[in-house]
Amino acid sequence: MDAVRIDKWLWAARFFKTRAIASRACDIGRIESNGQRAKPARDVHAGDRLQIENDAGRFEIDVLGISHIRGPASVAQTLYRETEASREARLRVAEERKSMQQFAPLPVGRPSKRDRRRIIQFRGRA
Repeated sequence: MDAVRIDKWLWAARFFKTRAIASRACDIGRIESNGQRAKPARDVHAGDRLQIENDAGRFEIDVLGISHIRGPASVAQTLYRETEASREARLRVAEERKSMQQFAPLPVGRPSKRDRRRIIQFRGRA
């Protein structure tokens, strides 16, 4: 097998949980193949360079293998190789996101009745 649809390959390589989500990502422009926006039916060949944007970050990868079935994660990782620049950028963004959590801690739970009254007062409502 020389080529497979890009949405099927993204699903098999475990970038997206379902093939429908992979197809949607292609439709909204989060997938580029060799510098061009990729539609879900575009074929992926070994040696292609893909830019993938998903919840985990932005990946720039080189396609090493083709698969049309979803297998274990260890097998899926052999289908591609992430570029060093992409890996460093993703780790840097993750560190920045983690460091920003220190400055804006999330609330522990729902506001109490007293907190709610203070919020209403702060917003300027009677």
